[in-house]
Amino acid sequence: MILLTDDLRERLLANGRQRGADRVPVVKFFNPFGAGVWLATELDADGETLYGLAEICEPERGHFSLSELSSLRLPFAMEIERDILFTGTFRSRRGRKLPARPAASGLRNARSIAPPDLGRRVGSALMPAPEGGRRRTASAGIS
Repeated sequence: MILLTDDLRERLLANGRQRGADRVPVVKFFNPFGAGVWLATELDADGETLYGLAEICEPERGHFSLSELSSLRLPFAMEIERDILFTGTFRSRRGRKLPARPAASGLRNARSIAPPDLGRRVGSALMPAPEGGRRRTASAGIS
């Protein structure tokens, strides 16, 4: 998968030229096998260094390398992927929609970046999310 399209690259570069503003992330990268989410808000003029929020164990703002993300090799020949449905908002663990701004108070309240909505985990199996948007737990059917 191409991590940055030309449109995303231009938007990130434009954000990188205007330092100091609180921006909504432009692109989200994730590890399809587990921990690892990167929200990029800016791209430096070198075209390689991204700035944004990274969460592997704890959320942390800073710089990360595009080439390092693209060079990571995961099991089954998988790689770090770009969330093609990312819109700049995410849901907290309580289900509230919050802006995905690295400096926003919503991030401190959410405590974590929600992983891509691939479904729900039950034991070791990945179960598809039910139709209609309401989730149920596997044990008691409580939403």
